[in-house]
Amino acid sequence: VQLQASGGGLVQAGGSLRLSCAASGRGFSIKSGYWYRQAPGKQRELVAGINSGGGTNYADSVKGRFTISRDTAKNTVYLQMNSLKPEDTAVYYCNIDVALAGRPGTYHFWGQGTLVTVSS
Repeated sequence: VQLQASGGGLVQAGGSLRLSCAASGRGFSIKSGYWYRQAPGKQRELVAGINSGGGTNYADSVKGRFTISRDTAKNTVYLQMNSLKPEDTAVYYCNIDVALAGRPGTYHFWGQGTLVTVSS
């Protein structure tokens, strides 16, 4: 399974971006998806997650501004980011838990990261 993250860029404070994380390959199904971010000099932190039932969770710092969603048919997880703030500047990484056909258990894959820069 390969992940392709996209959608990052430079935006002014108050603006919006939508990140996408597309999974490709054969014989898999996405169980849950997550977006993490890592700002310069800081540890990677969980921003949002969505489980197999569509339940979501968010970091307190992004609640009410960010929305995670998934398109099962497209094997894609999205992060809609609104009302962006300079402190949202970071490299954003997607993480997907998948089930592989014919194999027990859950497998974890990371995307390559996409840079989001919010100017004040």
